[in-house]
Amino acid sequence: MTDATMTLDDPAGGARTLHLGGALTVASIGTVAPDLAALRPDRDLRVDLGGIDQIDTTGAWLIHKLLRDWAKAGKTATLDHASDEARRLIDQVAANDKPATRRMPSGNRAAERLEMIGASVVRAVNTLGEFLAFLGQTLVVLFQTVFERRPLRWNAVIHQMEVVGANALGIVGLLLFLVGVVVAQQGAVQLRQFGAEVFVVNLIGRSVIRELGILLVAIMVAGRSGSAFAAQIGSMKLNEEVDAMLSIGMSPTEVLVLPRVIGMVIMLTLLSFFGAIMAIIGGGLFCWVSLAIPPASFVQRIQEVTPMSDLVIGMVKAPVFGFIIAVTGCFQGMQVTGNAESVGARTTQSVVQSIFLVIVIDAFFAVFFTALGYV
Repeated sequence: MTDATMTLDDPAGGARTLHLGGALTVASIGTVAPDLAALRPDRDLRVDLGGIDQIDTTGAWLIHKLLRDWAKAGKTATLDHASDEARRLIDQVAANDKPATRRMPSGNRAAERLEMIGASVVRAVNTLGEFLAFLGQTLVVLFQTVFERRPLRWNAVIHQMEVVGANALGIVGLLLFLVGVVVAQQGAVQLRQFGAEVFVVNLIGRSVIRELGILLVAIMVAGRSGSAFAAQIGSMKLNEEVDAMLSIGMSPTEVLVLPRVIGMVIMLTLLSFFGAIMAIIGGGLFCWVSLAIPPASFVQRIQEVTPMSDLVIGMVKAPVFGFIIAVTGCFQGMQVTGNAESVGARTTQSVVQSIFLVIVIDAFFAVFFTALGYV
């Protein structure tokens, strides 16, 4: 392969002629590229390519740039003796030499913000509609199972009860035990100012059994098991296992959703009762050690100041929380599409939405039971 060559005929007062020869390729064009860049478009130019043996897109780009610079300067530059291949490459380079488009800054940022808010509202409404449809489908299958005595997959239900409940006893018990200690300690600090440390027992009993214990257990289970439901079903969607169920006539709601919902409802109720007991034990231990309240007196005081209605209210809320957490996790799992990134996004949404719904429903229950006179 020969190197690129360049000669320039520069007659006084007339058009200049540039003779290019050899190989105008990326490997050899370095010998003439500085000289080509040094040319100035002060007169018309003829570019003679009759001596070119070989050319690639790099050489075509340099020739196109030469012609473009002359055109911008208002001078004439022409090609002579160019082969068909050379002209084709130069034309292709010229066709792709387009200025980069810049996005002009918007002049109305308020309109952009309103557009973003509107799009978010539309997505939220669509998600709510899909969630209500999924909730209705789940309730229909549940009612058909209960009233029409359709077969229930008890093995799957028991497995979910073990995963949701039995495997969570340790972490739930430890968390609520520490919460009971913290509630007792903070309550004692504040009530000591008024010489009313004995009312710490009232604080522990009513707050833990009616509100705090149930709510914390629900939040923990939403993060632990609700996210697992979304990830498990989402992975099955990616692997097309859900589509395979549909193709052989099996209902994904009946096979995947219903056992998880039933298992969650049962075990969250039991976990909530267990967590409340552990919180009372933690608070009682603190009262025994720091406030010198014997365990027998603590238990007696708890029975006196905590009405049975508080326990009933807590046990009424627990299965509702469990149902919402399970349905939300399964719903988000069913919404997985595309790739593994969607699994992570849906899992995160299941946790956020579950905790949000639990807190909203807990607030509704608080207002509702207060209106009924259970204060």
